[in-house]
Amino acid sequence: MGLLKTYENRPKDVPKRLIPAYCEEIRRFLLDNISLSGGHLASNLGVVELTVALQRVFDTASDRVIFDVGHQSYVHKLLTGRGEQFKSFRAFGGMAGFTKPQESVHDAFISGHASTSVSAARGMARARTLRGEDYRVAAVLGDGALTGGLSYEGLSDAGQSGERLVVVLNDNEMSITRSVGALASQLTRLRLKPRYFKAKRIYHGIIDKAPGGKRVDSVLTALKDMLHGAVVPGSFFEQLGFVYLGPADGHDVGQIEFLLRQAVAMRRPVLLHVTTVKGKGYSPAERSPSAYHGVGSFDVSKGCAKSKAVTFSRVFGAALTDIAAKDRRVCAITAAMTEGTGLTSFSRRFPNRFFDVGIAEGHAVTMAAGMAMQGMRPVVAVYSSFLQRSFDQILHDVGILGLNVVFAVDRAGLVGEDGETHHGLFDTRYLSCVPGLRFWAPASFAELRAYLRAALEYEGPAAIRYPRGAENIYRACNMSDACIYAGGDATVVTYGSMVNTALLAARRLKALGISLNIVKLAEIKPIDAGKIAPLCVGPVYLLEDNMGILPAAIHGTALNTGDRYVPHGKRSDLMKFCGLDAESVAARIANDLKA
Repeated sequence: MGLLKTYENRPKDVPKRLIPAYCEEIRRFLLDNISLSGGHLASNLGVVELTVALQRVFDTASDRVIFDVGHQSYVHKLLTGRGEQFKSFRAFGGMAGFTKPQESVHDAFISGHASTSVSAARGMARARTLRGEDYRVAAVLGDGALTGGLSYEGLSDAGQSGERLVVVLNDNEMSITRSVGALASQLTRLRLKPRYFKAKRIYHGIIDKAPGGKRVDSVLTALKDMLHGAVVPGSFFEQLGFVYLGPADGHDVGQIEFLLRQAVAMRRPVLLHVTTVKGKGYSPAERSPSAYHGVGSFDVSKGCAKSKAVTFSRVFGAALTDIAAKDRRVCAITAAMTEGTGLTSFSRRFPNRFFDVGIAEGHAVTMAAGMAMQGMRPVVAVYSSFLQRSFDQILHDVGILGLNVVFAVDRAGLVGEDGETHHGLFDTRYLSCVPGLRFWAPASFAELRAYLRAALEYEGPAAIRYPRGAENIYRACNMSDACIYAGGDATVVTYGSMVNTALLAARRLKALGISLNIVKLAEIKPIDAGKIAPLCVGPVYLLEDNMGILPAAIHGTALNTGDRYVPHGKRSDLMKFCGLDAESVAARIANDLKA
């Protein structure tokens, strides 16, 4: 990888004739490193040329380039001096898998959740004007991010502002209509010429003063819009106030670089539409981009094997499918997480009762409220960290009306390498404050099935939180709060996957001659402290894999993630970092009892 080593931090200096070979070396670097660390592969293989072009036009140390979502920023990290840090990529204390301003001056913004880039870029452009500074601002977003409403709020404001800002739309699914033939290409070339805008100003100066000019203009404008909308996919963006350029070949560095320089020179809101192939350069990823979106470690020569492990997500999907077979009111809603939430089988068996709304969590919840209002039984399955984006809809549209919408909160607790933006540490707090909501926390597959049925039978809002991965030691099913391990020296009150930590801690303490009592909660809202108190003996420890809600209801020593954001790393490393692994919990209790 001679070219990459020579020009790693200086993509602007790569001779044009060597750029294709340079890009191929970048792809090989990605494959070699992501196959070891895991991460988002297909999306980064698809933006190699685009990122190289961005680095050749923008100075990311001073210009502000925001990636949306930040999982497509690996090439950006590589080309901004962080190649060596890929050795610790996504590991505890190592380089993050998303852009992170604390990590580098080249990372303009945090970007673990989609659809935020244009709004952030608009804010930066506005700050530039107010402070009288002179730097360039760009937002790079995938077509998937356009399924989120926040993107349109940002586009609407940015377009009408007239402020210089470049939005690069990376279209890798062709969800936006293709342009038609040579005419669209000719229109794009025309827009790049300054005399195009001068001619428009002269035209309006004449037509506005001419007798009947406004009527003539309205007819001509209607005709232009009709023809323009038929051949150019950017008419929508132009109506918002953007100059539309494209679509351009997202794998042609020269073409993208040229268009980016023209966009910057226009000094107004410009949207550059590029088309890319997700997984470009690695045939397995090109054939199955969704399977290679997020991967664990794998053998590049053999490809990534699909996991067959039974997980909470898969058990949830199978259980919901079984229930839906008997109750035609039951339907499933997700927000671009069909496979991740275990709903693939449901979507195939009941396509008319399955709805993937894209990256639009707020819409998912309010749509579910509308369905529940009319007699359906909707289940909204979303990762914990993304469900928080719909808090207002949960509180207002579902909660006030007391509707039976069930929230299947996947990836609850510490999830690992994706870090702060993806941990499910806050759902217990933001859902427990919804009046009338019942909240279950299964610790086993059997409990997940049972609690799902209970949630669908409850006449009001309900939630079930469960972790990523498989069940562990505990495999029983308790429908109510219960003492699952009797001891007389101290008590741990816990729920969900942390029951396994408590059981492991009990084994360690037993070897030290300490008898631990474990009380497992079935529901974490409501919590009946009066019923729990008689189950506790000795000092009480409240064990939770989130910010913690138990101290508000039960008196005891809090063992949780605390009032902070937890970084990225393997879940086992993060549990130890937070003092929530079995060894740390046992040591804490043993030391307290000795004191």
